[in-house]
Amino acid sequence: MSTNPDTGQTPDITAVPFGDSALMISLASGTVEERQAGSRRLREILLDVRPYGLQDVVAGVDSLLVEFDCLAVGHEQLAQTIRLASAGRFQENTGLTKDTKHFVIPMVVNDAYAPDLDEVASELGISREAVLDHLQDSLLSINLLASAMAPMMGTVQFPGQVSRCKEPRTNVDPGSVMVAGTNAIIQPFPGPTGWKVIGRTPLTICDIREDPPTSYTPGDTVRFTVVPESEWEQLEGRFLMTDSYPMERAR
Repeated sequence: MSTNPDTGQTPDITAVPFGDSALMISLASGTVEERQAGSRRLREILLDVRPYGLQDVVAGVDSLLVEFDCLAVGHEQLAQTIRLASAGRFQENTGLTKDTKHFVIPMVVNDAYAPDLDEVASELGISREAVLDHLQDSLLSINLLASAMAPMMGTVQFPGQVSRCKEPRTNVDPGSVMVAGTNAIIQPFPGPTGWKVIGRTPLTICDIREDPPTSYTPGDTVRFTVVPESEWEQLEGRFLMTDSYPMERAR
């Protein structure tokens, strides 16, 4: 990762105007994992510093949409403020940096729960079993919470990119484990999707009756493990926590 020569700690930050009152912020260099982690760290810094005119910071996979009051500050001025705010702080261990939690998420794979598994296997040129092996062997990081607080995770160590469905589904069951590109996501509630479904977890990953409604946040890590259908009834509806599925039972 390219760093500021003066501090040795601040990566190169790209700031692109996004309409009249927003900037798309990203790191100019580094691996995918470094850019994703850097984006999360930069969001922490901005929410702590709260530059003048800042209104909101919306996380992307490896970028941030920084919304601001265009009557209070301009694109170039805010971009420079962001660079200055992050100088010397990017690799600090601050009170904002939380302990990373790790989740083991069981998933069941059958014809009903994994309707796209054969298509994903064909697209990648590997077997169904190999697709699941790659998923289970990958330690995934939650990059952001998407619609309905769905955890978007990367990076699955597939041998290629998985395309999205040609025709999106109008309704997918909650708990569906889905992939696109080299990312994975879990459907928290019934709803439409264009991602390919390769399994389903019996756990409840988001529950509005809980406080907070999810036990995971961006930066946490996930490992999937395929379990037999016989375990579904025992696990069904259990709220996802770090101890929801014993780590020693995971692959």
